[in-house]
Amino acid sequence: MLWSLLKILIFIAIVAALTFGAGLLMETGSGIRLAVANTEFVLGPLQSVIAAILLVVGVWLLLKLAGLLVAFIRFLNGDETALSRYFTRSRERRGFQALADGMIALASGEARLAMSNAAKAERYLRRPELTNLLSAQAAEMTGDKFRATEIYKKLVADDRTRFVGVRGLMKQKLEEGDTDTALKLAEKAFALKPRHGETQDTLLQLQANVEDWGGARQTLNAKLRHGTMPRDLHRRRDAVLALCQARHAMVDGNEPRARDLSIEANKLSPDLVPGAVMAARALIEQNKPNLATRAIKRAWSAQPHPELAAAFAEIEPDETPAERITRFEALTLAKETLDDPETKMLQAELCLAAEDFPAARKALGDLAETDPTVRVLTLMAAVERGMGADESVVRGYLAKAINAPRGPQWICDKCGTVHDVWRAVCSNCQGFDTLSWKRGPDTPAALPGSGMLPLLVAGSKQDNGQA
Repeated sequence: MLWSLLKILIFIAIVAALTFGAGLLMETGSGIRLAVANTEFVLGPLQSVIAAILLVVGVWLLLKLAGLLVAFIRFLNGDETALSRYFTRSRERRGFQALADGMIALASGEARLAMSNAAKAERYLRRPELTNLLSAQAAEMTGDKFRATEIYKKLVADDRTRFVGVRGLMKQKLEEGDTDTALKLAEKAFALKPRHGETQDTLLQLQANVEDWGGARQTLNAKLRHGTMPRDLHRRRDAVLALCQARHAMVDGNEPRARDLSIEANKLSPDLVPGAVMAARALIEQNKPNLATRAIKRAWSAQPHPELAAAFAEIEPDETPAERITRFEALTLAKETLDDPETKMLQAELCLAAEDFPAARKALGDLAETDPTVRVLTLMAAVERGMGADESVVRGYLAKAINAPRGPQWICDKCGTVHDVWRAVCSNCQGFDTLSWKRGPDTPAALPGSGMLPLLVAGSKQDNGQA
């Protein structure tokens, strides 16, 4: 309200000032006299002021017209002008709208509409680094892989989009199953953008599949360096790769390097069972039984496993069954695993080797009822036979063992495939470091004798040899 009143007052003041000025000019006696071609023009003071104003306006309009004419000529010549900028902004607006519509169509699964919008965006924008990727993805969605490949190759030719093109070609080769070419493209993409997490994972997986353990360790270190992997997970995966390197060195006959790598793997991840077993055997060869014992005990406390018990037996191969029972108390009496079924079965095996059948029966406890696996029932059959039970009782346990579950096995966490031995890469889904020692579905064992006891069999062989 006050502002409106103030504007009215200002307007009245301006009108009054102009009126007062015009009155003063009219009262002035002198004026302007112009003579043009024997024609004389006499202008009064007020007329002179109006003429001057009209002259200024005329000159301004003339300059504007001249500028417009120059701009039009420059526009026809192809130079950038306000007019050209107007049309450019209009094209860009339409182009970006087409690009946005294409992205929405692609996300909605309308591949052909996305390709149409991508072509329209290219026509308006003329920026292939923006539109080619949309065109390639739309072509892949429609199944036109040839066109997608050609577009990715165009992206590779441009420094700004080279990584996108290489990554797109890499994914195509992975889908086609051409892992050799995909590996080379992954290495190229990794060289272009070493911080890209997805590229790191793809390269690591491909290197593991072709057993390039040294290259995989370098990629793994890059993931740690660039912050795309936690340090504890890096140590675990690095231990797995070091163990794989050790196995390959052993196959190649380079036993010193194999020993060093197995010990390194055990230091990186003491709870990795295969690493602890191989490191313990390497330490035994180096005549370091105390270090071998320590490695097995640490792994046993984390995950009891028959291979750990077998490696622990190798530390003192010539001991008597009674001495073995005493030495194995470091594992069987460990409070972390005292109630573990594997510990109970190990105690039973040791007592069977010493022919202490009542102690073996006591060690098994109620496993035959609560956890009747192949190995447990086979142990029970051996115990009953040693205690002089009727043959029908022994055969009953063996008959049950035929259809009993296998118990813990090396099972892939990703696809559930069961493996006879541990490996770094799943044989079914190619998952890296996905095998865990755990129970699978309660299916019968593939072979009735597959759950026989490593220590008991070893002890039998020793007895036969002595006999």
